[in-house]
Amino acid sequence: MTMTLSHEALEQFRQILKEREQSLREEIRQALLKADSEHYADLAGQVHDTEEASVADMLVDLNLATIDKYVEELRQVERVLGRMQEGEYGVCIDCGGPIGEARLRANPVALRCVRCQEAWEKTHAGGETPAL
Repeated sequence: MTMTLSHEALEQFRQILKEREQSLREEIRQALLKADSEHYADLAGQVHDTEEASVADMLVDLNLATIDKYVEELRQVERVLGRMQEGEYGVCIDCGGPIGEARLRANPVALRCVRCQEAWEKTHAGGETPAL
């Protein structure tokens, strides 16, 4: 399907995505520096009982989860910038129809139109479930 966004709108989205990409890279860098300065060994060295050990573990896990969140969002932005280069930005990956400009303004990394996103969410509710 051909792109329905105007050249001006496409450039606005490109700028928004590039700015978000830069922001995410900086947030990841800052989170890594923070995590590096808060070594688990330092936290563990201050632990005096199992409750404090649990808090230390939680803090380390929280730092890693934050970094993972930023990295995943950065991947989404990079994926969408690649689709933009290929002339596929704003085209639903499922039905090939246009993703409305209002939807893209609300979520510039949207890959599906509203109808296909709703269908996808119904079949993928809850995300991935860990298995033993």
